Amino acid sequence: MREFLEQIQTTSPSRPVGVIRLVVGGIFLMSGVMKLAVPVLGEAFAGQLEQAGIPLMALNQWLVPIVEILLGAFLILGFVSRLLSLVAIAIMLVATYVHLVVQDPALFPLQPKAPVIPVIVMGLCITLLWRGSGAWSLDLRPRIVPTE
Repeated sequence: MREFLEQIQTTSPSRPVGVIRLVVGGIFLMSGVMKLAVPVLGEAFAGQLEQAGIPLMALNQWLVPIVEILLGAFLILGFVSRLLSLVAIAIMLVATYVHLVVQDPALFPLQPKAPVIPVIVMGLCITLLWRGSGAWSLDLRPRIVPTE
C-alpha cells in the first residue's frame, strides 16, 4: 500500500501543472458550493438529473456537490491528485452525458448546453493523471519513510 501511495504521489515541481491543478480544484470547489448555496443553480442541477434519468436523483442532488467540494479542496491542496483526477474524470463523463441528453437549455444557466466545459476539464484532469500534482502541492512534501 505504501508503494502505491508513493507512486500516485510522485510528481515534479512543475508550475504549469500546479496551475492546472489549482484551476481544476477551483472549478470543482465553486461548482459544488454553488449547487448547494445558490437556489437557482441547485434547481437547475436537479432538473438536469431528472431529465437525464440519473438514478437516485434525490441522493445525487446532495452527494455530488459534496463530493465536488471535497474533490476541489483536496485538488487545491495537491494531495493524491492522480487518484482524484480519476474521480473528476468520472464526474465529467456523467456531466458530458447530461449535456448531451438534456434538451432544455434553461437547465444550464452558467454554461453552454454543449459539453464544452466538461470536455475541457477532462483534458486538464488527464494532464494531472499523467503528470501528478505539480508545484505547490502536498504531494511534493518530503515523506518520512519508516526504517524496518
